[in-house]
Amino acid sequence: MRDPSSGALDNIMRVHSLHPAGLASHYELYRAVMSPTRSLRRAEREMIALVVSQINECHY
Repeated sequence: MRDPSSGALDNIMRVHSLHPAGLASHYELYRAVMSPTRSLRRAEREMIALVVSQINECHY
């Protein structure tokens, strides 16, 4: 959960650490959303997430 280049803990993980059950729920939601289906592979879902993040100017 640390940034590989700096070793710093991402702010989103720092906030989630205050409520471990919330972190677990968020992770399960992420896994469900990113799970492949017949119509979209995981790689395609990752590409969509990347484009949306770029449009929103979000670095996560």
